[in-house]
Amino acid sequence: MIQLIGEFDCKLDAKGRLMVPSNLKKQLPSVEQDGLVVNRGFEKHLVIYPKKVYQDIVAELSKLNQYEKKTRDFIRFFTRGATELSLDASGRVLLPKSLLEFAGINADVVLACQFDKIEVWDKAAYDDLLDNEPDNFANLAEEVMGNKNRREEDGR
Repeated sequence: MIQLIGEFDCKLDAKGRLMVPSNLKKQLPSVEQDGLVVNRGFEKHLVIYPKKVYQDIVAELSKLNQYEKKTRDFIRFFTRGATELSLDASGRVLLPKSLLEFAGINADVVLACQFDKIEVWDKAAYDDLLDNEPDNFANLAEEVMGNKNRREEDGR
């Protein structure tokens, strides 16, 4: 399983191309052969997945009951705008204009690695998000992770 690490400040060029930082590219050894997929995030940002990771997610989605409206809606919204990316000879990827507009991304971006994906944020939006860190991060950690063992025992 891929474990991406790091946070990278980057700039898009006038055509919407993103130079993948070398330290990030080293963590994605098969990216040039396999490619990437970019998609909308749950908030106003984009998410870049290694293609294999995205294929695994789609495989999970295909197992859901598509006779349920909620499921169909979720699949539509989750996959909306998904686009394959490939690195050009200079190590850049072209981000689709429609996705950049959705996320309100201009020239300055932050790439924030989380496990097996890369969140792409407009720098100002990302800074605003992190400026609103909870007053007591320890309380949030306890709420999210504190009952982890109990949830596992209960089968949740």
